[in-house]
Amino acid sequence: MADIKKSEIRTIEQAMSFPRGLGYVLDFSDRTMSDFFEEELGIEIYDEKYSINGLSKRNHLTAFLILSDTYLTLKVLRALWERREGLLARFTDSKSVKDASQYTDKFKKIIDKLECDPLSVKSEGIDAFIQERTLEELVADIERTLSANKPEVAIDHLHTYFVKKLTHLLKVRNIECDENEPLHSRFGKYRKALVQEHNLHEFSDRAMKSSISLLESFNDLRNNHSLAHDNKVLDPIEARYIFSSINAILVLLRALEVIRYEE
Repeated sequence: MADIKKSEIRTIEQAMSFPRGLGYVLDFSDRTMSDFFEEELGIEIYDEKYSINGLSKRNHLTAFLILSDTYLTLKVLRALWERREGLLARFTDSKSVKDASQYTDKFKKIIDKLECDPLSVKSEGIDAFIQERTLEELVADIERTLSANKPEVAIDHLHTYFVKKLTHLLKVRNIECDENEPLHSRFGKYRKALVQEHNLHEFSDRAMKSSISLLESFNDLRNNHSLAHDNKVLDPIEARYIFSSINAILVLLRALEVIRYEE
């Protein structure tokens, strides 16, 4: 479970009470809160297990925060932070905004604290997909680095892992790639192969397309902001976000490969 103190729960409750008051969560109705958590976060917030403290929207949220791990808690708090910032920017009642703003810094500090927790970064997309000593050492090193709470140090090896993963996925399809071919180009070839193999869901295809440009930027990060060279490394908070974003692409690849073998 996430390391959240009772005082921090109270701060979150106060921050989320804008603009409708304690007991509420931002501007949500029961329906819109359910839709937001399910569609944006993949969470059933009105699950019975989140009713342990009561049935209000506030109680469902705080029960979720108490019961969930750091990764999920951060995912929810970031999403709520963005929605709250949007509401504050649009609201015209200056007194209400001033009253709400006193909790803004405290709320952001809770997010910052959780982002420094090693458990805030997951690596479920990374595995030793073939028996190879180099790959096994690479995976083990990434895991050790994350356990030491140094995601900025893992960026270089994460890039190397992704290149090896795509090279393998292309090889089993008899698709050649040049030794110096960049990561995003390999990913583009992989996506084309998947499209030919089966009908991707629109969401998966869009995610794959958008990932190409993301991975092109990841090449620059690896070359100019990681320990691959004599660079100034990323800030740990930014590195956690980047690592999680790349890991999410790897999780998608694993899911698509499962579909391939099930067909």
